[in-house]
Amino acid sequence: MSTTTLTMSEAINRALREALDRPEPMMIVGQDIGPYGGAFGVTRGLSEAYGEETIRDAPLCESGTVGYAIGLAITGVRAVCEIEFFDFVGVAMDQIFNQAAKLHYFTGGKLTVPLVIRTPIVSRMGMGPQHSQSLESWFMHVPGIKIAVPSNAADAYGLLRTALLDNNPVLFVENVRLYGRRGEVETAGPAIPFGKARIAREGTDATVVALSGMVDEALTAAERLAERGISVEVIDPRTLAPLDMETIVGSLRKTMRLAVAHDAHRTLGFGAEIAARCMEEAFDYLDAPVERVACKDVPIPCTPGGIEAVYPSADDVVAAVERLVA
Repeated sequence: MSTTTLTMSEAINRALREALDRPEPMMIVGQDIGPYGGAFGVTRGLSEAYGEETIRDAPLCESGTVGYAIGLAITGVRAVCEIEFFDFVGVAMDQIFNQAAKLHYFTGGKLTVPLVIRTPIVSRMGMGPQHSQSLESWFMHVPGIKIAVPSNAADAYGLLRTALLDNNPVLFVENVRLYGRRGEVETAGPAIPFGKARIAREGTDATVVALSGMVDEALTAAERLAERGISVEVIDPRTLAPLDMETIVGSLRKTMRLAVAHDAHRTLGFGAEIAARCMEEAFDYLDAPVERVACKDVPIPCTPGGIEAVYPSADDVVAAVERLVA
């Protein structure tokens, strides 16, 4: 076993390097990912190591960039496409959900699409309503694309390794607030399989399913609640498609109370799907209505006070669990 301490950004960079070192052809395309090293520095050093033909800067046109990456993928070149802000996936939606997600089906399995679309959530950083959105639930509605959302360096490394071996399109959602977070990363072990949630903390009184940056908020809340004698189990789903409902329902059967927490807007966020599935699959175990802890349904403000007012926090998770156990 070999472990090292890496930031989440370094873990992603390392997984990309390992894939680039494999004999199969691969290219990374995106805006400013070449010598500049990416908008948030994640691809730093790759252009110098692998050349600008492999690490290729793309024009300011997400639809063209994703379309080009799809073309690479279906002609035998594993492709990684970086979209600088999650908000800009909308510019390339036709390429993603009408082409990448469906080409394998269209062709009766003759074509595969080994494509990873990397894009960051830039929440709580004052970048306003067009650069701060968490849109992962859009893609849960699209069969044919997998969705990975790591919350720490180890999971970012392990899940990206899996994505870079998959012949299906993968949306790999990162979080800028977590890029600098350090953690122990197992670099010699197996990749982390999709569809296997992580129990970040065990508990008996309530379950909190948290995503991305809200995992840390949920863990902070669990620590505070433990001081009051309330035991909280925190589950990080890791991937939303496939979604590990078995682990979530298993926890609910133990705790009989459930809250979901995410940075996305409350209405039709991924937590709504989990709440509905738990009602279908474990209704008899619910001792209270499912609580949703989420961003308010308003455009994201730029000011610190506005950001604090609309985004959920550990305080909101504490309040939700207290309502569940009251």
